[in-house]
Amino acid sequence: MRIFTIVGHSVEEVDCLPTAAVPGGFVWIACTRDAFEAQQTALQATLQQLCGDTLVDLHVSDLLNPQLPSHYDYTSQYDLLVFRRLAAGQPQADASPRKRSGPAILRRIDTSPVGFAVFDQVLLTVHPADCAVRDGYAHKLLAANAAESKAAGARMPASPADLMLRIVNLMVDGFLDLRRELTRQLDHWQTALLQPQARFSNWPALLDARLTLHQLDEVCEDQRAAIQDWTEAVKTWPDAVDASGARDRELLQVRGRDVLEHIERVVRHVQRLEQGVETAVQMHFNAQGNRSNDIMLTLTVLTAVFLPLNLIAGIFGMNFEFIPFVHQQTGFWWAMGSMAVIAAGLLGVFWRKRYLAQIK
Repeated sequence: MRIFTIVGHSVEEVDCLPTAAVPGGFVWIACTRDAFEAQQTALQATLQQLCGDTLVDLHVSDLLNPQLPSHYDYTSQYDLLVFRRLAAGQPQADASPRKRSGPAILRRIDTSPVGFAVFDQVLLTVHPADCAVRDGYAHKLLAANAAESKAAGARMPASPADLMLRIVNLMVDGFLDLRRELTRQLDHWQTALLQPQARFSNWPALLDARLTLHQLDEVCEDQRAAIQDWTEAVKTWPDAVDASGARDRELLQVRGRDVLEHIERVVRHVQRLEQGVETAVQMHFNAQGNRSNDIMLTLTVLTAVFLPLNLIAGIFGMNFEFIPFVHQQTGFWWAMGSMAVIAAGLLGVFWRKRYLAQIK
């Protein structure tokens, strides 16, 4: 468990749960799912002291559920957002019971949920074990606090809701960073599918990769719906009492729209990958169909050339006593010559009609 107190442009990491509200600031309590379950009583007591309310039992179950989809809920005292992260890592054993095959990058994409309980003075986040998002943003906060420039301090979150959006945005950007590697992995399969002389046999893994991309698309849709519900809820909050509060509210809405735009980019990219794989499969079967057509054209031309030759050979092979040219010394050469002329004539006709030019 990591605990931070944020006041204005300063942030401090503390070792124990606070017992009183931070004047002019707020507290960020970031813990793993196991730590939240083990210290649930102490955390509920801290929330009661700082905010005057505790988490509802159903929301506690949501925060402990490792397979919950992204969604938004609220009470009169706090908002609850569950957001499934998209990151490259080792998925949790309880969160991904089905072992995926296909490209290595698809097997390493972790979509474990991260829970946010947003109070007026406290942000409680529940992460999977060894969550790089929590540690990464905590390092970013401490680095900004240590910087001497005012620009670095201006990037400090102004409220628990602002901090939540920044962490969510960092999780979405984590998937955007995977686009290049994921695209390269799938392009390798697309190249293999489009090789006309190669026989592609890894169909089970390809099907599993397509299903994984479809699942990612569903995850992104749930993310977008959850953030949209939260941004709509922000519009119903009571009006700010001063200009500073109104500006903070406006900045929250701007940041919420920015997170939605990033999620839209992820959705579009996943859909493009799905369409690219589907198009590659269709082009593969079209190429195989064209190759089969070329083979059948070759066999048809050969059959058409040898059909009259077989007819001539069949006629001279009849068991009649008197057949022209049979008892002549030059009859064999006349038959062979006529057969050669007929074959050459048919080849010339097929070449003129560009049948032979299509054979590869």
